[in-house]
Amino acid sequence: MPETLTIKRHAALVDRMAETLGVDLEEATLKGQITPDTLCDVVLRCTGCTNPDGCGHWLDAHQDGADTVPDMCRNGDIFQLLQAGNRV
Repeated sequence: MPETLTIKRHAALVDRMAETLGVDLEEATLKGQITPDTLCDVVLRCTGCTNPDGCGHWLDAHQDGADTVPDMCRNGDIFQLLQAGNRV
């Protein structure tokens, strides 16, 4: 199980990625597009990333938003579904 600091770091990356892609995770949860358990799984999947620094750099470079998920993102499929308003 990942350590607390690792989980917090990746939870922040997930939040930033969602925001950058125009996905409101709170709203998506309230609408039933994603369950809290699935959101936890997204964060845990992110903890397995081998390039969180690269992700942070990508996010820094896209502070004005982005339409597409970077290839490195382990949760790219989830974010794309949420961007399209679909349920995951």
